[in-house]
Amino acid sequence: MPLAIGPKMRYLYERARRIDVKSVIERAKEVHAEHGKAVPTTVVDMLWSAGKHDVAFQDYVDFDFAILNRAERATFMTHPVSMQLAARYSQPEGRKVFEDKIAFNRRFADYIEREWMVVTEDNAAEVQAFAERLGTVIAKVPVSHMGLGVRRYHAADVTDWAEFHAKLLADGEILLEEVIAQHDELAAVCPGTVNTTRIVAFFDGTDVHILAATQKFGRGQVSDQMSFGGFYTMLDPDTGRAMSAGYDSHGHVHETHPDTGYRIADLQLPHYDQAIDLIKRAAREVPEVQYAGWDVVVTADGADLVEGNWGAGVYENKPSVSGIRTGHKPRYRQAIGF
Repeated sequence: MPLAIGPKMRYLYERARRIDVKSVIERAKEVHAEHGKAVPTTVVDMLWSAGKHDVAFQDYVDFDFAILNRAERATFMTHPVSMQLAARYSQPEGRKVFEDKIAFNRRFADYIEREWMVVTEDNAAEVQAFAERLGTVIAKVPVSHMGLGVRRYHAADVTDWAEFHAKLLADGEILLEEVIAQHDELAAVCPGTVNTTRIVAFFDGTDVHILAATQKFGRGQVSDQMSFGGFYTMLDPDTGRAMSAGYDSHGHVHETHPDTGYRIADLQLPHYDQAIDLIKRAAREVPEVQYAGWDVVVTADGADLVEGNWGAGVYENKPSVSGIRTGHKPRYRQAIGF
């Protein structure tokens, strides 16, 4: 089924209205520095790709479109296409569950292994007991994106629990969670961050299709998002094997993890089958959201569900790093039929 023209036209209108020419030129300069392509030619190609083929400017840079031919480019998923799929295959009531981390934890309690609690006006004693028992807790703002609104606290650092409780409320950090004990193989890559796996899936009403899988790595911060210095590599969606070295949207390539020396391309994600099984069950829980990106953490015994994103976002191969000049769009199309 073709994607509706209405959402695409609205996207193009909004993009044209807000276009930052300076930003486009800066991205074209990045392409020139990496691939030697002329800046004016690249600017024209970026604008054409955005208007004609739903390619976001950052997608053009991240997925090395400057070195791909037309047929190769057509195999890559892009953010505008993903946004159109998200709009079509999610309903407002379902989105609410995914947008609020507390609502998500409640709805998906059977898929979450870690302990968690909600901070309220009258539970300072419970907060203290929870944090002291666990030693370290993760505090989250319930509605946030890109890893923002997440902080790590150590009970040993707290000297005034009433003040700590009041600060959590004032900052809106009212979801407290146990730190997930990740699998030793992931801890060997980066022990200071819980490294999440993004699995994009589509529920067609009968079957759950796995569309893409990505392993993210942190740099010792509370989150593995790129805003915290993190990076990623694509996994073979059938096996969970790393497809290349790691990379990010800032031009950094990591053959090995900068902090541990672990060779990224050597990763075979442990318990991958169990992680996939978890998502195939969870993806049926809210049928109003058929297309989603799920974040899990592989543990010693299986996998723990972190969150779901109804706006799935896009992670793709980077040809100049992986040597793979095709993306995942054919897999998306086979499952979804667009």
